[in-house]
Amino acid sequence: MEMNDTINLLKECDAGVKMAVASIDEILEKTKDAKLKKILSQSKEEHCTLGGEIHTLLIQHGGDCKDPSPMAKGMSWLKTNMKMELNDSDATIADLITDGCSMGIKELNKYLNQYTQADNTSRGLCKKLISIEEKLSKDLRGYL
Repeated sequence: MEMNDTINLLKECDAGVKMAVASIDEILEKTKDAKLKKILSQSKEEHCTLGGEIHTLLIQHGGDCKDPSPMAKGMSWLKTNMKMELNDSDATIADLITDGCSMGIKELNKYLNQYTQADNTSRGLCKKLISIEEKLSKDLRGYL
């Protein structure tokens, strides 16, 4: 049971990192404020670094990588493009990313509660990902 929970938690974290990076990539070029662009770029680097750790551990445990669901990616793309079409301000970008962070934090906490038998290393990586999302959300408050 522990191995299944560990693999499942790592898969969800892997998908979450990929979703976060894709979301940041999608809006980074539309960002006008240099400081905001730096915040987003640094967060993307943190996500990528942690994603590499998660991916390595997932492979070591014999798990397969997980991509975000096509439905989640499609809905995110649609929401982003609709909101940016109406108002392409940095405030809109901050709002979109903050919403994504909130969804990520909620989902990751759900998986931590669901996969209680996951090993401590995997649980620690999940908590670190939650922390990155919380920090990004906090850093964006001044742009809302």
